[in-house]
Amino acid sequence: TVSHSDTMLSALLLLPAALLALLPALAHTGSFDADIIDGEEVKGKSQLYMASIQVNGTHRCGGFLISKNFVMTAAHCSKGSERMSVVLGAHNIASADARRYGVKREYRHPDFKNVTLGSDIMLLQLSKPVKRGKGINVIKYPRKDRDIKPKTSCTVAGWGATKTQGRAVASLRVVNVSVMDTEVCRNMWQRKLPADIICAGGYKTKKGACQGDSGGPLVCGGEALGIVSFNSGNCDYPNWPNIYTRVSKYLPWIQKIVRQS
Repeated sequence: TVSHSDTMLSALLLLPAALLALLPALAHTGSFDADIIDGEEVKGKSQLYMASIQVNGTHRCGGFLISKNFVMTAAHCSKGSERMSVVLGAHNIASADARRYGVKREYRHPDFKNVTLGSDIMLLQLSKPVKRGKGINVIKYPRKDRDIKPKTSCTVAGWGATKTQGRAVASLRVVNVSVMDTEVCRNMWQRKLPADIICAGGYKTKKGACQGDSGGPLVCGGEALGIVSFNSGNCDYPNWPNIYTRVSKYLPWIQKIVRQS
């Protein structure tokens, strides 16, 4: 998580070369993931819903626990053929308190192709139910679609890099960001952006997400309203607003999966 990161179309993960070729303005970062820029280390019993999505024991993306069986994250965090695991229960993912859960099934949104086209949302069904307490809790997500007023103060947290081309960090970091008017955001980017997005951080501020923060929640008023999707590939903010998937636009899909499972 960074407070001076860049937001142009770079998923806050590692961008595949094929996608980079489609995104010349973002190619200078070569990264899809984001970390927290200009944030601070999380203390005490907060952000207990945060999840580290890992491949082969290495942090790839953030996520957040929405029920005892499901973690929500970004669709671009999965390449489909890898074995993922989810770490919960510790702000420091290298600590003995961290608990690892297998992933029983990945539900990537069926319309997802790449971050430039939207639908960057995924549900991970865990291999066993999570017991709340002892450092683990769920976070609410919206139950109906609603607009988010510009200048609304929100937070974003993650284990991502704290500077451009930096490495992921072991300790969870959090930063405050403000929601930006979507039309102003689209004009700033000067390119076609997905339809169902929230813009926050990265512009007129040194605060925002960076590589490795992908999939983490944009939390406003105690609810996870957005999912970290992409930036410009450069976390040396201020530059372009960070882009988040708007959770409330996918409620029928989310509720169908959670109920049937």
